[in-house]
Amino acid sequence: MRTDNEKPLNNTGEGPYLLIEDRLKKLRSEDRYRFLRRVDTAQEARITLDGASVLLFCSNNYLGLANHPELQAAACEAVNRFGCGSGASRLISGNMSLHEQLEEELARFKQYPSCILFGSGYAANVGILSSLMETGDVIFSDSLNHASIIDGCRLSRADVKIYRHGDTDHLASLMEEATGYRKRLIVTDTLFSMDGDLAPLPDLVRVARRYDSMLMLDEAHAVGVMGDNGRGAAEYFGLDDAADISVGTLGKALGSFGAFAVCRPEIREYLVNHARSLIYSTSLPPPVLAAALKALEILQAEPERRARLAENSDRLARGIRALGFSVPEPVTPIQSVVMGEEAKAMSLCEQLLLRGVYAQGIRPPTVPPETSRIRFSLMATHTDKDIRDALDALSSSLAALSSPSLLRAGE
Repeated sequence: MRTDNEKPLNNTGEGPYLLIEDRLKKLRSEDRYRFLRRVDTAQEARITLDGASVLLFCSNNYLGLANHPELQAAACEAVNRFGCGSGASRLISGNMSLHEQLEEELARFKQYPSCILFGSGYAANVGILSSLMETGDVIFSDSLNHASIIDGCRLSRADVKIYRHGDTDHLASLMEEATGYRKRLIVTDTLFSMDGDLAPLPDLVRVARRYDSMLMLDEAHAVGVMGDNGRGAAEYFGLDDAADISVGTLGKALGSFGAFAVCRPEIREYLVNHARSLIYSTSLPPPVLAAALKALEILQAEPERRARLAENSDRLARGIRALGFSVPEPVTPIQSVVMGEEAKAMSLCEQLLLRGVYAQGIRPPTVPPETSRIRFSLMATHTDKDIRDALDALSSSLAALSSPSLLRAGE
């Protein structure tokens, strides 16, 4: 209750909006203001962006399946049979045969005994961490983990220990000091979405086993991309079933939408009863499920898509390195040109757009301060010419930025 000595910001009711506008002005002054660009075509190698034709180098449609005709046909068939929406949450009337079929196929593909679907990767990580871990437990999280993991840790009410990125010695020291907890959980991205590097999974598995900790992997950017069969980074390292929980998405390499977690049956049962992002959300709609099922089929039947993606990734990495920037080993479809300051990254983004290439600028808080960058992501459908054109545009854009006469492009 407001006391007599307290006064509202004004008497027009505009106070909260003035504060919001002040925050927006601050974002603009710090070169951190975000805005939406409009895409009028499918997620292909070339798109129409805000009315202009540009090469697309910032989509997570790694295998080029988002506009595959077989996915389109499967989605249409599901609409005709089941309708457009699922109508309710899984626990009410929204549990359809397509949900159960997709879970069975994903569990088989990932070589786990069970699977549970979520509405998004964000919902999966928040739901799992906030329900599985609680007061009296401890979570150990990589410093560069995705925002969904960070938020899930915060909502869990467990103690959270942050270890330096990929530093398993630091992780082990934190675990050594953390005593008296009921449950321990290590959680990490496997293929990090902004740097394109891999978590040191063999060392993480050893630390988890040494300190009797559960291990949760977010394979969002690795499913369909890494490993001989596209099962993810765990398969790449020969550690298919080493994690207690492995999360993946359907909206990146699989070209559809939604997410899943593979795990032991008792964890699945626990999540169905406790994960609020699952319990209180309408289930994934039929066309999305059917498209994901078809994408999973194509992923396994056409390994040449992953091979082509790997070739494209190597080709772009060689070009980026030739321009003086580093690319982690092993090379993945995610590669960054780190510019440092926010203004420099966004200026480079605009220069690339002027040359017909769309690779988005990434700024804090998505990445640490002074590491703003252009994030390139490859698709199997990019041609050799597409990559050459992107590298030529990058080279000339960097040269333009070094010119004293160049004014910074506005956002």
